[in-house]
Amino acid sequence: MSKVDLDEPALYLNRELTWLEFNRRVLEEAQDAQVPLLERLKFLAIFTSNLDEFFAVRVAGLQDLVAADLMTVGADGLTPQQTLDAISGIVHGLVDAQYACLNAEVLPQLKQEGIIIPSLDDLPKARRKDLKKFFQGQIAPVLTPLALDRAHPFPYLRSETLNLAIVFKHDDAQQQTTGISEDSAFAILQVPAVLDRLIPIASVNYSQAYVLLEEVIGAFCGHLFPGLEVESAYGFRLTRNGDFVINDSGDGDSDDDMENLLQVIDQEVRNRQKRRAVRLEVSAGMPAATRRMLMDRLEIKSDDLYEIDGPLNLGDLMIIYGATDRRGLRDPAFNPRISREVGVTSDIFAVLRERDILLHHPYESFSSVVEFLQQSAHDPDVLAMKQTLYRTTGDSPIMDALIRGAESGKQVTALVELRARFDELNNIHFARQLEKAGVHVVYGVLGLKTHCKASMVVRREKQGLRRYVHLGTGNYNSSTARLYTDLGYLTCDPEIGEDVAALFNLLTGFNNITGSHLLDRKRSNKTLPWQKLLVAPMTLHSSIQELIEAEIENAKAGRPARITAKLNSLSEPITIRNLYRASQAGVQIDLIVRGICCLRPGVPGVSENIRVISIVDRFLEHARIYHFHADGEDKVFVGSADWMPRNLFRRIELVYPVGNPAHKARILQTILATELADNVKAREARADGSYVRRSAPEGARPVRAQERMIEIVRETAIKSDPYEDTIQAARTRKRKR
Repeated sequence: MSKVDLDEPALYLNRELTWLEFNRRVLEEAQDAQVPLLERLKFLAIFTSNLDEFFAVRVAGLQDLVAADLMTVGADGLTPQQTLDAISGIVHGLVDAQYACLNAEVLPQLKQEGIIIPSLDDLPKARRKDLKKFFQGQIAPVLTPLALDRAHPFPYLRSETLNLAIVFKHDDAQQQTTGISEDSAFAILQVPAVLDRLIPIASVNYSQAYVLLEEVIGAFCGHLFPGLEVESAYGFRLTRNGDFVINDSGDGDSDDDMENLLQVIDQEVRNRQKRRAVRLEVSAGMPAATRRMLMDRLEIKSDDLYEIDGPLNLGDLMIIYGATDRRGLRDPAFNPRISREVGVTSDIFAVLRERDILLHHPYESFSSVVEFLQQSAHDPDVLAMKQTLYRTTGDSPIMDALIRGAESGKQVTALVELRARFDELNNIHFARQLEKAGVHVVYGVLGLKTHCKASMVVRREKQGLRRYVHLGTGNYNSSTARLYTDLGYLTCDPEIGEDVAALFNLLTGFNNITGSHLLDRKRSNKTLPWQKLLVAPMTLHSSIQELIEAEIENAKAGRPARITAKLNSLSEPITIRNLYRASQAGVQIDLIVRGICCLRPGVPGVSENIRVISIVDRFLEHARIYHFHADGEDKVFVGSADWMPRNLFRRIELVYPVGNPAHKARILQTILATELADNVKAREARADGSYVRRSAPEGARPVRAQERMIEIVRETAIKSDPYEDTIQAARTRKRKR
């Protein structure tokens, strides 16, 4: 048998196309009749928001490469133009399927449940009269008609906002009076984002009835155009290039450098709304002349035009999801529980001196992490708090703890990543808040995004100073912590504490990592400060390859060899190549990859020993876990990094070893084993890049991993979390109102 060339492009899937397969799996949840109806609506909305970001970043980037005439190719061998051509064909089919699901299944079934979005034409005259009054009093004052003719250039339109193309009736007499010809009989009305997209109306026959804001505007906007008669109004929505690259300059050590970076990011984010359009969505039935006008003015090609048979931007339909709390239409309610490891305690530090704590969110409450930081802020023996922040919220209890800590005189440092995509302005605002309260704010490392999730507290105790640490796989965001599956680790292990302290010192005091001797050296290099942690871009990539290589050697020696990894994405070519080599050597490899996976499993002679599954369910799978059998030693690592070039080479990432035998057993025997056994929500990857949904063998018990995790935590946790119960009660009251 001839030797296989593991660099052959056919062995690697295209990054963008495999992401589209992930979004197809999201759509499949909306298409699944077994999924509760409002959850199906939610998945339709998520599918839309996913595509918005995909076009704004990934498609825009490919279009930039084509415009620059750069024929670069990835490991898969496709050029940017070939990738764009494939994307267009796939996405048009997916969007058609999305709206077929909405129109043929979800909306009719919602109507049966008493929830309706009627057309204005279907309303009685009295209701239309009420809506006209509402339009005149509450909507029209906010509108600005924008004419399109030689005297009025095409207006500035924000990305991902809804607009109406107004088409006027035309005749020769009107042209004499108004100067409007058939070729220029258009105007634009921007649908105000400050108004609710869904307008609730009273209905005798339905418990919830809404009309679309844009339909009300289109029906009653005639008086905004004196002397003209509106023939019709058609919705459209454009997506602009939303990505940008910051050209870091300066040495990063001065306040001027950081202030310049703040100003550059602020300006780039604001310019995002002025960049070129990359996609145009239009309502079905829009006249060809109107479509051509919009495409010409926005410089949109036909491949990037999407005709939508239904409401544009289904993300706005989440209003219905949030306003409806009816049994049977949603997943059963679940409130996170307090971990038995944490217990009911007023002294988290005493608990951590006895034992490390492993938290599995959202099943176990994120409030334990919040409590750790809040106790730190109030404890007079805590001298310092250090925290990374990638994405958070304005009302975050994490922010509150840092501010309270600073106000009480502690040394508080927050490393805020300003370049967290689409959260840049929020993070600038949060950074200003922290600085105002006396927190020492550092804005990341030049040339690298700080994506690691770490918090460190230094406390004065009888034995001296002790470091307490929290490390996580998810952001310090109490809202997403209820929706994403993540792992968190609380410890006062001295070696991990020293490692995290060294990491913070590096991040706050050494701003030339990318040009330093620290960049991705082997762990044997004595200049590296880490005792236990694997840190990108310094040691993580090379350490992963060494761990894979060790499994290869074990397999060749006839010893058991196994790799299991749970990731969001897998696309780094060297890692994939070494996984292929491991498979060829006989290593058994199981990969749980939620989204992008450029590896082809099941290729003869290459990857027969590799199995890839993806789980899409009510919670977003977000944790990263690596397991290497290591001849029975079972090396387990948890952290913030996917196996992608950006995580391994262009971000600060942190991965830690799990040493506690009970925690290691829980990760291997409960978390990973349950997910690998999922035969309800898991899809298995094929060599061609497609996925097939698993089903339980005849006579076997169905296993839905996330539901099983809920059962486990209900069996093992002490009680429901009062903090979470309060949040849930408030949300229930809001829905009832």
